[in-house]
Amino acid sequence: MESSALNAMSTDELWDLYEQVMSTLTRKMADEKIKLEERLRRLNSDNAISRDRPRRPYPKVLPKYQNPRNPTEKWSGRGKQPRWVRAQLRAGKKLDHLLINRSQPRRRRQAG
Repeated sequence: MESSALNAMSTDELWDLYEQVMSTLTRKMADEKIKLEERLRRLNSDNAISRDRPRRPYPKVLPKYQNPRNPTEKWSGRGKQPRWVRAQLRAGKKLDHLLINRSQPRRRRQAG
């Protein structure tokens, strides 16, 4: 609607138009809310199903780093650094200094 058409309308006509617009918006919002609530219900039910499934087995990760002060403390290099690793790094050592020496080279899988 053009502004000149709105200026030509009476207050009662403008009020009726306002009520029509509000009614339409209210109905559309209610419809959208119903759709969103249904999607949320589906998402929640999907998550409930996935939580019941057992986690897939991950391969064991060999430790890569070892504490020189306490050889029983080892770290794979994954996840959060242990306190002993952070302490060694603060003391000026590099992660290369903490590597575990492997006496036997690991065999690589051949493609094919």
